[in-house]
Amino acid sequence: MRRVLSLALATTAVAAATAVPGVSVAATPDTVRWGPCPQKADSEKAALPRLECSTLEVPLDYRDPDGRQIEIAISRLASKEPSQRRGVLLTNPGGPGVTGLGYPAVLAASGLPRKVLDSYDLIGFDPRGVGRSAPVTCDLTPAQRNRGNLPPYAHTAADVAHAAGNARTIAKQCAASQTASMLPHTTTANTARDMDRIREALGEPKLSYLGGSYGSYLGAVYTTLFPGRSDRIVLDSNLGPGGYDVTAMRLLARGMEDRFPDFAAFAAARPEYGLGTTPEQVTAKFFELAKRLEAKPVRGIDATLFRGLTFDRLYSDASMPSVAEMWQALDRDRPLPPDTPPSMEAMENSMAARFYVICGDSRWPRTIREYQRDVAVDRLRYPMMGGSAASIGPCAFWPAERVEPPVRIGDRGPSNVLMVQNERDPGTPLAGARELRRAFGKRATMVTADQGGHGVYPYGGNTCANDTVTAFLTTGQRPSRDLACAAEPSK
Repeated sequence: MRRVLSLALATTAVAAATAVPGVSVAATPDTVRWGPCPQKADSEKAALPRLECSTLEVPLDYRDPDGRQIEIAISRLASKEPSQRRGVLLTNPGGPGVTGLGYPAVLAASGLPRKVLDSYDLIGFDPRGVGRSAPVTCDLTPAQRNRGNLPPYAHTAADVAHAAGNARTIAKQCAASQTASMLPHTTTANTARDMDRIREALGEPKLSYLGGSYGSYLGAVYTTLFPGRSDRIVLDSNLGPGGYDVTAMRLLARGMEDRFPDFAAFAAARPEYGLGTTPEQVTAKFFELAKRLEAKPVRGIDATLFRGLTFDRLYSDASMPSVAEMWQALDRDRPLPPDTPPSMEAMENSMAARFYVICGDSRWPRTIREYQRDVAVDRLRYPMMGGSAASIGPCAFWPAERVEPPVRIGDRGPSNVLMVQNERDPGTPLAGARELRRAFGKRATMVTADQGGHGVYPYGGNTCANDTVTAFLTTGQRPSRDLACAAEPSK
């Protein structure tokens, strides 16, 4: 999953620093020296020879800026047109737990308009705890990694109680790992502070930002902590104002229900898959397969993994054929399509960093009974995913120490935020985006696109939404009020 969390500097930053209790003014960062990127930094085979990399030291604990330092890996795709360059556009692809070092190259290869590439140096970075930026671990076993990010689907209160054992074990592993000293400091708020250190090290008075999924919350936290240093802020596929908290986790089940009709219509229109000739029949096939896989997994796919893989691949219209092919193979007990399920072997750091952030950012319910109650509600309300998204995870047993409260997103600051959102987004549902929009008040304008999937700009395919974001990044012009972009024909 792509996707999502939150984080005071030279003398001029005292006001921003003291806005967060207990945070001191940080020391001045070193000058950035660009050089070749490490091998495989340009992920997704989108390598560009112009991508440069560097590192920057930042405080582990911003309350002690002269104490232990950690290294943050950063990258740059420099503008080719110095006369048109406005400044820097910091980017984040989502997560939490997702590397961003190669993201500028990915954006360029995905169709980011030339006038945006000319207007900015695109800056990527691995957030603290991830990839090449002081990576964290929970010593997750292959079996724990293969369970994925969602708890097993709970049909009963006893299922929740059983899942609690696995969740407690993972929380203990994280707290006992060799990187446990980073637990209290691997938060969205501190990642946002790292972003401001990057800005300062680059010699920029302000930074612009483009972040999607969890990156929407990271950007919201940055512009809340540092409103005077925020230039043009674009938040794509938005979490609610609480970030990846228990509310956002439960909303994943609603996101599945919002998005699934698009797939049901796709499969019903293609009888060759044998999944049904009406959306209702395709929906029934989902529950039939889940029930069969609950009783007997097929080729390593159990019911929870089946639900999770279906959900994950509905992030993109382009993945719908692979969903249908997977269902067809499971239905007929035939060989699965390649990379089903994907290998989890390389995901230990990603999963661990996700736990560090989402469990450290906010307080989660601590009793099994609360999760049992939520599962009972959401299993009826959102039967496709409710029994999983509402169930218990490691955050219920996370160490109680918190060095600061969550950042509260509000309407104080310049009106320089553009939110962009698909109406039927499974990972960050529209309901959460609307809550963030309300929290921002006059600071934000929101553009919604009548389409499904996770991610709008620049590859979402809606011309109205894409042109609006490009205009804002290159000219500063936003719609005078929230804008609804109509659906466009499939290309």
